[in-house]
Amino acid sequence: MFRFRTVATVLPLAVVLPACSLRMQPAEKSRPSVALPPLPPPKPPRIYRLQHLDTLVQVPGRVLRIYPAPRQAYTQLKSPDWVLTKPASAEEEESFLDFASEEKMRLGKAGPRVLRTGRALRLRPTAAPEVRLVNNPAEDERNVAYEYLATLPSIHQWLISVHLYEGGYYMLVDQRSGRRTQLMAPPVIAPDGRHFVCGNSDVLARFEPSGLQLWSLDDKAPRLLWERQTEWGCTQPRWLDNRTILFEQDFFDKGDVDTRVVRLTVVP
Repeated sequence: MFRFRTVATVLPLAVVLPACSLRMQPAEKSRPSVALPPLPPPKPPRIYRLQHLDTLVQVPGRVLRIYPAPRQAYTQLKSPDWVLTKPASAEEEESFLDFASEEKMRLGKAGPRVLRTGRALRLRPTAAPEVRLVNNPAEDERNVAYEYLATLPSIHQWLISVHLYEGGYYMLVDQRSGRRTQLMAPPVIAPDGRHFVCGNSDVLARFEPSGLQLWSLDDKAPRLLWERQTEWGCTQPRWLDNRTILFEQDFFDKGDVDTRVVRLTVVP
């Protein structure tokens, strides 16, 4: 009787121990380390290796640095309504040059001091005789057409687009004196109204100069502070603040035109 109870008490313990040993996992052996080849340094895009696109010589001895800028910041800045996008195809070019219908709409909002009579665009300054700009539809280099674009009351100017036989330019006409100022592109006025820039791009056809102009508005008439013609183009500059602009820099590379957004401080 005593022996039977002892065996009965010990037997469950003997059964449990083997069951515990079945759950134990073998120790994991260390694996030999594998040497990986070193990764090559990151290769920057080609544009960042074209150093001639990163500077603008303002005056002899002074160089302005051009820095890449985020496109998102550029798209959040507003471009003036009178800054036109150039045509990208022959069909758009033909429509672009047929500006009569669009000009008629603009003239309807310009007021009585701006009107067209036949080929003549007539502007009436407050303190000077009428300015008459007459189109010449000749089929040669004498061809010229004047298109009214906008009235800019903040700087007291009318903006005119001048179409030539090949290429063209822009012109401001003072609303007070009738004085004419030739520009390479439509003006983009700084927030404080003290300066404006003109940026142009024609790096493919090269009928017009590519580059950048900075003008002062501190005087009664616009005054050119500096102008630089460049091998790269400046498309639609926009003011980040009263000193700095962002713009699309067009450049010719490997047989095609490429574009990046850049930042440039134009006012010291």
